[in-house]
Amino acid sequence: MLKVLLGCASLALPSLSYASSSSQNFTNHPIGFTVLAIFIFSYICVIFEEQTHIKKSLPVMLGAGLIWIVIAVNWHGDTHAVEQAVKHYLLEYAELLLFLLAAMTYVNALSERGIFEALRVWLIGKGFNYRTLFWITGFCAFFLSPILDNLTTALVLCAVLLAVGKDNPKFISLGAINIVVAANAGGAFSPFGDITTLMVWQKGLVEFGKFFALFLPSLVNFVVPAFCMSFAISTQTPPATKEGSPLKRGAWAVLGLFMVTIAMAVSFHSFLNLPPFLGMMTGLALLKFYGYYLSKTHQARDTDTSQYGQVGDIGAFDSFKFVAQAEWDTLLFFFGVIMCVGGLGFVGYLELASHLLYNDLGATTANILIGMLSAVVDNIPIMVAVLQMQPQMDIGQWLLVTLTAGVGGSLLSVGSAAGVAMMGQAKGYYTFFSHLKWSWAIALGYGLSIACHFFINKALFTG
Repeated sequence: MLKVLLGCASLALPSLSYASSSSQNFTNHPIGFTVLAIFIFSYICVIFEEQTHIKKSLPVMLGAGLIWIVIAVNWHGDTHAVEQAVKHYLLEYAELLLFLLAAMTYVNALSERGIFEALRVWLIGKGFNYRTLFWITGFCAFFLSPILDNLTTALVLCAVLLAVGKDNPKFISLGAINIVVAANAGGAFSPFGDITTLMVWQKGLVEFGKFFALFLPSLVNFVVPAFCMSFAISTQTPPATKEGSPLKRGAWAVLGLFMVTIAMAVSFHSFLNLPPFLGMMTGLALLKFYGYYLSKTHQARDTDTSQYGQVGDIGAFDSFKFVAQAEWDTLLFFFGVIMCVGGLGFVGYLELASHLLYNDLGATTANILIGMLSAVVDNIPIMVAVLQMQPQMDIGQWLLVTLTAGVGGSLLSVGSAAGVAMMGQAKGYYTFFSHLKWSWAIALGYGLSIACHFFINKALFTG
């Protein structure tokens, strides 16, 4: 999962000052060119994951190993400098790994207890017309994404689209675009809503409460293209269905524990000055104790089913199963990205990029361009690079780059995890070109959201 998690997770990455204090500048040296070429080739493989069917974690993990081999072999100076740099990045990745693992386990548990299925059945059974469903699924995506992640949100609501719009391909296509844009926009105003917001928050660059200043700009980013697309949606009512989706025992308790866990992560960071992952892992322990209670008090019935056909497996609630079901490809992808970008910073490329972007173009232009770039390149390595550059910016500019990097991926279907996942689940309905036809409306929302940020948050800009 890419986001709260899609969305609930991230890490404070090592600063450029750490790398530059121990490194040599190889940006105009064959060593630097080799490192850069390895990274570019690795990321090209990630971009074409759908065509090659190679998991995105594989090329960046291999690229990370090759980059640090090249650096170590050609290093001249303190022999322990490279080793210490790698260990520093590994420590930061470990915080990310544990944070994400706890969040993913909770999302898997919520799914198994039937929370998301109940939402789907409720929406289908209310008898809303297509245009109303278009707006409801959009707002659901906008407000679910800050709690879950954009990937999980997109998949849950895509099931609704496919169920109610099976006789209306146009509704599915436009609804899918709307959900992708809303999920990306919703994650931008919450510290837990997107990887980019988590990175900036855990780095201590913006206080927890300040992120909510992006609520209205994020809402504009979603509502403007949704308003444009809504006129193309039929007002007919799809045939209603009466599906039953009873919640499994303990579903609401698991949801409550998830909220408590998020609160602990915030409290650990804000009041105890402890890393947020520690609060998440403490919350994971609570889930496991509750799972122990459910398993001990469960009484197997004939109605219990599981994917393996064994009576009582799901009802008994095996919490360790949810850990195994975590999105390990995503977790290992983060490892590869952090190590690859760390290598680029170690040889001097991020310092060069920082000078070209923030010194020559200025912070506002640079941050807007970074958001547009995230439509092609995933926002994770982009924000990793920005944090390692450590440009001197006020809170308003840090919020700007948080906003643009978070919502810029909506400009193209391949620019975000939500878009890529939606293309896979709604094949034939939601495609690269169906999204591209409405990119003008999404770009309009992108521009107006930036203008809204400058207008309502002008007090946060000191420069």
